[in-house]
Amino acid sequence: MQFTPELRMSRILNGLWQVSGAHGPIDRSRAVESMVDYLDAGFITWDLADHYGPAEDFIGEFRRKLVASRGPAALSEVQAFTKWVPRPGTVTRKMVDDSIAVSLRRMDVETLDLLQFHWWDYDDRSYLDALTYLAQLQNEGKIAHIGLTNFDTEHLKRIGDHGIKVVSNQVQYSLIDRRPEVQMAEFCQDSGVHLLTYGTLCGGLLSEKYLGQPQPMGSALDTASLSKYAQVIGAWGGWDLFQQLLVTLKQVGDKHGVSVSNVAVRSILDRPAVAGVIIGARLGVSDHREKNARVFEFTLDDGDREQIEAVLQDSRDLYQVIGDCGDEYRR
Repeated sequence: MQFTPELRMSRILNGLWQVSGAHGPIDRSRAVESMVDYLDAGFITWDLADHYGPAEDFIGEFRRKLVASRGPAALSEVQAFTKWVPRPGTVTRKMVDDSIAVSLRRMDVETLDLLQFHWWDYDDRSYLDALTYLAQLQNEGKIAHIGLTNFDTEHLKRIGDHGIKVVSNQVQYSLIDRRPEVQMAEFCQDSGVHLLTYGTLCGGLLSEKYLGQPQPMGSALDTASLSKYAQVIGAWGGWDLFQQLLVTLKQVGDKHGVSVSNVAVRSILDRPAVAGVIIGARLGVSDHREKNARVFEFTLDDGDREQIEAVLQDSRDLYQVIGDCGDEYRR
């Protein structure tokens, strides 16, 4: 899709949180080789961060591998969206310059396609200083576009009122966590801000693998994603209701000849303001590229959506439980 007038992206983004160390070991050479396979399958957009272990280094190695094997023109098809997540406190222009210089070097780029900014403490208004300096680097050509990560609606508005143009906000959004539908999506649609969503498959729990299975606990939750989203499901309505949702998604998927995960992703891709869904890539470990591509082979109809909604209406409202998007990171 056309993310900005200058930049096209794939609507399924390859998430690199999985290389941070919290999801098991990753073989570096196999991982970079796998990235080429993602590109050839049409998954051309990567989501990462400065603190996701070697993720930015992987992008740099991947880019150099492409140039060596296919020439510099091959890089025009690749986008890498990174993040800067500073500690709260006073922010200087030098701090911003130094941090962005590290990402540019690690990723082996002259300009960052999208720099997504996260801030831990709203009471510390230094985030406005940081964004002002990022906008200056954008004017200098070091950053093409500025986005946000886990900002709530109120502070997204405040940033816009401060005169800083952001093109996206990355938020948790799934059939389990529909908090963006309360305020965020409408505001983003009205203001031209895209939503990039994560947690859309609840770390893999929204899949056939867990249909009809007992609630995973302890060692069965063997990745950071599974542990996190098991807690989200508990707050949302619990494992029994989640099983009802999986049964319904299976019925809808069977109707269209696709998987539970396909239906879960398609449901969010179709929501207002959503530009793309981030799906974690276990590089060199597992491969779901062909299955993920099937998201674009079908369309949900009104009957499908009503069937899914009939289950969701029995769940708790996570906006009331947690708050707006990203509030769980600022307690």
